[in-house]
Amino acid sequence: MHEIHEECGVFGILTPQPENLAHLTYCGLFALQHRGQEGAGISVNDDGVFTTHKDLGLVGQVFTPQILGSFPQGRIAVGHTRYGTTGGSQRRNCQPMEVNHHKGKMALVHNGNLSNAGRLRSVLEQRGAIFHTTSDTEIIAYLITQARLQTDSIEDAVRLAVPQLEGAFSLIIMSAQKLIAVRDPNGFRPLCIGRLPQGGYVTASESCALSAVGAEFLRDLEPGEMIVLTPDGKMQSDRRYCGTAPKRTCIFEYIYFARPDSVLDGVSVHAARKKAGALLAAAHPVNADAVIGVPDSGLDAALGFAEASGIPYGIGLIKNKYIGRTFIAPSQSERDSGVQLKLSAIRETVAGKRIVLIDDSIVRGTTSRRIVSLLRQAGAAEIHMRISAPPFLHPCYYGTDIDSEENLIANHHTVGEIAEIIGADSLGFLPLDALPALAGSDGICTACFTGDYPTAVEQDEAKDRFERKIHR
Repeated sequence: MHEIHEECGVFGILTPQPENLAHLTYCGLFALQHRGQEGAGISVNDDGVFTTHKDLGLVGQVFTPQILGSFPQGRIAVGHTRYGTTGGSQRRNCQPMEVNHHKGKMALVHNGNLSNAGRLRSVLEQRGAIFHTTSDTEIIAYLITQARLQTDSIEDAVRLAVPQLEGAFSLIIMSAQKLIAVRDPNGFRPLCIGRLPQGGYVTASESCALSAVGAEFLRDLEPGEMIVLTPDGKMQSDRRYCGTAPKRTCIFEYIYFARPDSVLDGVSVHAARKKAGALLAAAHPVNADAVIGVPDSGLDAALGFAEASGIPYGIGLIKNKYIGRTFIAPSQSERDSGVQLKLSAIRETVAGKRIVLIDDSIVRGTTSRRIVSLLRQAGAAEIHMRISAPPFLHPCYYGTDIDSEENLIANHHTVGEIAEIIGADSLGFLPLDALPALAGSDGICTACFTGDYPTAVEQDEAKDRFERKIHR
């Protein structure tokens, strides 16, 4: 629980025979709900006829039993859960994004942010493109569609379009006969593939979505890989279409975004978070009576801290499971009240105790201050906050909603000053050099901590850049 946002969860399914794919996609999206709580959508392909429904809201709100029952059976479907890091909170920005042209149909879902979106959009507009959304996903759809009009297959169109993209893009593309999965050359965002017991395939942002529909995990897509799936059971892999680049998976997938039961690029997310807690205990030891985590993303790291330090692990904060993540609220005042509604302290655990409080990040500091205050009110004698990530110092252009340095508390205050602002007795961040140990390699993106961006970035990459252009 904290103050940053990640864009989306993507899901695609292909079966040899027509099935109730809307229900299976719905189950997959439920497993990916943590990746986006602003909107959801499903598109089912019934022999080339696409039936699509999408709207703002949680998966269970968007897809009532009546709406799910209105979908036909089909052999291919795609789904999406959205939190918008580019494009405002409007229904038109929900996905799947569907395109019709004289060579057929396409439905596209996207996780990530393009770092050259503004330049691409400008070029497309000068060529006569008319945009109906403010999402960078529409840029990808335009490029693929333009290429499709000049090529013999959808996969050839993707091969032509994708090299023009820079930044983070895990894509699932549905045509009348094929399902295509694409991961960007840096592998910023995860994407995996699994096999269904009855035949067919599932591809999704995280392995937890494969488990939700009973699919067997096969592997992660490699950075820069495209997989083409067809109903006859064929799976074709192409790793040459968009060149090569150093692997740079977003480290925050391991620290916060992904579900603990997922495995990303061969690394257990739960194990990575426990390791972060153990490394925190070594870097910032403290005498205390109990270690507690901020639900949910701080719990695994708190367990690791407790095991490494020998300080007992305790349940000190309870989350109301019927309230979404506090960052979903659009305004700061709504986020603040959301913290109070969402969390409550267990007095028996914290009263009179020296507490180590573990969370995954501090961005603005507002949420952390509220949580520390909750524990003070419950009688905590001391609160020593430990963060399982380094301090945020720079904007992210790859799908994490941190687009302004002016809102990053670590940019303007020392660690001691931040501790005073949030009301903690002490504060410690995970050392930067500990991050590769979490992902099991050096192939990670740490630009939000270091300012070392793996791709070129445009000057205006603010979340609302396309909305501001519209209203000029």
